[in-house]
Amino acid sequence: MPAARESLLDAAYTALTARSWSEIRMVEVAAAAGVSRQTLYNEFGSKDGLARALVRRETDNYLAGVARVLARGGTGRSTAHRDGPARVGAAAAWTLRTARANPLVRAALTGCWGDRLPAAAAAAEPAPGELVGRFCAQAVAALEPDWPAEELPALGTACETAARLTLSCVVAPPAPVPSGTAPPGRVPAQRARRDQEAEAVSRLVRGAFGRPAGDGTQQAARRG
Repeated sequence: MPAARESLLDAAYTALTARSWSEIRMVEVAAAAGVSRQTLYNEFGSKDGLARALVRRETDNYLAGVARVLARGGTGRSTAHRDGPARVGAAAAWTLRTARANPLVRAALTGCWGDRLPAAAAAAEPAPGELVGRFCAQAVAALEPDWPAEELPALGTACETAARLTLSCVVAPPAPVPSGTAPPGRVPAQRARRDQEAEAVSRLVRGAFGRPAGDGTQQAARRG
């Protein structure tokens, strides 16, 4: 029952945004999803099973989002060195925004599972290092078709550095770079700050690529 499964996961996530996992009852999740409690147990087996499935879905959705962001662009080798770092920077900004909005993604990325979150899910999910590796692998896979073959080792190093910088920014977001005066009101100001933080992490990650390896300066240096 795919529709029922998704409805149950949606209901569980909604409940988690309002109170801690230990306070959430299975019967409440089933009722919110419009199915029986037996259907819930048939799908997940137990509350721990529901927690693991919920975290797995959220992390899979996060990685799918990274892939979508990285897929934008890719216009050929002539623009690879300009386009590639920007795409990885956008994926880093997406990661920071998602981790801020989704406590399960943040916990999976950092390994910091607070009392409000399902402890059973932490033991079953990928370690932060594995998620960093998957971010890196996605970045390399997205960029390498347009990248010169002789520079692929350097691309791998840059993507790994970018992935680790991204994780460090999730743990401790960089100081935002002001881009004018924030709009009045608390909510717009918070949104402006988050946008500024996302831009800051994007700039930081783009810097992991350094000077484009295919520019004339470095080509001349190689010839010299």
